[in-house]
Amino acid sequence: MQKRDYYEVLGVSRNAGEDEIKKAYRKLAMKYHPDKNPGNKEAEERFKEAAEAYEVLHDREKRQIYDRFGHEGLQGTGFQGFSGFEDIFSSFGDIFEDFFGFGGGRRRGRSRARSGNSLRYDLEITLEEAFNGKEEEIVFKKEEICDQCSGSGAKPGTEPQVCPTCQGRGQVVRSQGFFQISTTCPSCRGEGRLITEPCDACRGLGRVSTEKHITLKIPPGVDHGSQLRLRGEGEPGEHGGPPGDLFVVIHVKKHAFFTREEEHLFCEIPISFTQAILGDAVMIPVLDESGEEELEIPKGTQPGEMLSLPGYGMPGLRGRNRGDLFVKVNVKIPKRVNQKQKELLQEFAALEGEKVTQKAKNFWKKITQ
Repeated sequence: MQKRDYYEVLGVSRNAGEDEIKKAYRKLAMKYHPDKNPGNKEAEERFKEAAEAYEVLHDREKRQIYDRFGHEGLQGTGFQGFSGFEDIFSSFGDIFEDFFGFGGGRRRGRSRARSGNSLRYDLEITLEEAFNGKEEEIVFKKEEICDQCSGSGAKPGTEPQVCPTCQGRGQVVRSQGFFQISTTCPSCRGEGRLITEPCDACRGLGRVSTEKHITLKIPPGVDHGSQLRLRGEGEPGEHGGPPGDLFVVIHVKKHAFFTREEEHLFCEIPISFTQAILGDAVMIPVLDESGEEELEIPKGTQPGEMLSLPGYGMPGLRGRNRGDLFVKVNVKIPKRVNQKQKELLQEFAALEGEKVTQKAKNFWKKITQ
């Protein structure tokens, strides 16, 4: 039977790009996939036909030959099309794996190297420690390669045996109609070998649990929730894969005086109403080495007003500037005043042009009780 034009098979134009060709093939392959059309001979032929067309058109050299000489031109290249599904898999199983999650026999011998698991360690520090930075020894448990068996899991002097079920491939092939699918070997769980004499130290696991001590450098300016990554301090990889990492999550304790928002610090201080009116200079705590710094209270400062000390916040990470310290002023109103104070306040009110009414007197009476 004469073969159809490959462009016609995929439903694309002769100047179609690689992405368009791949998209068209994927659509057809999914439509005529044998799992969706069990026992359907027509679907089987369409599936093979689409695979054959894609094999030629996604290859630049084969496509150029086909465009110039047609099907006959490909005969000199050794490409004769596909006679069955095993032939399709052996030619481009990696494409099937990308599309459907499994592939041909050529993938079975590939390395199964995998990265090790990463670990998490939670560390609580004070705000002062976050400000200054520190060195902290942390202790955690992790798995390490067993020294006695060098990670093989086999007793020293012995070797793991080839799995008789999968013959060392780590996978077994099962047939589903005219389709063959590779699955992980149930006997060796994909390892391709069995340990007949396990190592006494690790009981055949190839790993042992150890207690690791690491001196951690905490940089100044770390914030609550910051993560410090220690590369390679996680668990070892499998089959020669790289080890995982250790992530240290920082938890900063609440401070009795300061609160924090990114690089900025916030606090509240009480002042008297005379300080608010006349102005003053007060010493307030800071996290710097000096421990305190002078803050100027301007004349006429209002209750709840926010004053600032630039550069007295937290150090910035990654080259960012240091933050500021913002101070909220709470003006204290005396609950009791004596007769002299009352007279002076009334005099002050008169100078301000305020008339202290009986209602106002009742108010003063209330706050002096």
